[in-house]
Amino acid sequence: MFNKVELTNKLKEMLNDTNLDVSDKQIIQLIQLVQLLVKWNKAYNLTSVRDPQQMLVKHIMDSIVVSPYLQGQRIIDVGTGPGLPGLPLAILNPDKQFLLLDSLGKRLRFIRYAVLELG
Repeated sequence: MFNKVELTNKLKEMLNDTNLDVSDKQIIQLIQLVQLLVKWNKAYNLTSVRDPQQMLVKHIMDSIVVSPYLQGQRIIDVGTGPGLPGLPLAILNPDKQFLLLDSLGKRLRFIRYAVLELG
């Protein structure tokens, strides 16, 4: 089952072990992204990771730890799959422009939906 409070606390705990500056709004967006991945994964098999706790580690944290090393204002994520690492990085770097590229329609539909939902 999906426990938002538990996931939020776990994400905050993991972020405390980094030098990343992540706002409360961004934390909410990252948790919402996990929620969308869980929901869409049931129907579209977007990722082999099924457990939301593992998604925090393998999808969210693994994506955002590279954030301090991004250079330039425009970033392309080629072969993004379900928007990883592009979507989490875009959440953490709203001042940059991200282009996410993938060949599968189901993944692109998910990405478009996630962008609309997350703002």
